[in-house]
Amino acid sequence: MTTRSGEPAGEDLPLRERKKLRTRRALADTALQLFLRHGYEHVTLDQLTEQAQVSVRTFFRYYASKADVAMAAEGELWGDYAGRLTGFVPGTPVLAQLRDRYVRSVREMPEDWAERYLATRGLAARTPALRDQHTDSTDRLREQIVTALEEAFGTDSRQDVRLRLASDMTLSAVRYGSKNWIRANRAAERTGDSETLVKELVSAFDALPGAVALTPPHPV
Repeated sequence: MTTRSGEPAGEDLPLRERKKLRTRRALADTALQLFLRHGYEHVTLDQLTEQAQVSVRTFFRYYASKADVAMAAEGELWGDYAGRLTGFVPGTPVLAQLRDRYVRSVREMPEDWAERYLATRGLAARTPALRDQHTDSTDRLREQIVTALEEAFGTDSRQDVRLRLASDMTLSAVRYGSKNWIRANRAAERTGDSETLVKELVSAFDALPGAVALTPPHPV
């Protein structure tokens, strides 16, 4: 069995890789549950690893820090997206391609991902260390997009500012589309779903041309 992107699903991986994937997911699930229940600052790495029944050494094989595992749902999405930043199609607007690849990444996430992502964003909103982690991750993804565009266009973004603007606009659409999704889920007391997130993301991307051309109305 494969995912819609053609990548092997978890059950199609070799046994060793399946075990590693299960350990990684167990650490992320355990961490999120503990952080939501007790607060990020009040859970130590020792408590987390004891609950997950792994050693601290094993933990660091999968995650760089406590903040990294706390933001695992975001990391899964953005890691998948970064892997899609190749082979841009000539003659097709790059923002549309960046949008479509992000949408595909969202749709390729595991079934329980949207619920975990929503919980993660809520946790980060009230935890300064995780907001910093999100900012750092955003900066890394911004540079990955710029690098991919430099390779696609064969030019330096210092010479062609459009490449950095495209990266910034992409992440702005992701930010505000995600915020609208979070707000709608909280208002309706839902746990989140990927297709609603896709709808909000596409709406934000589609608003970019209008934002560029936005002009104040004439006084009445």
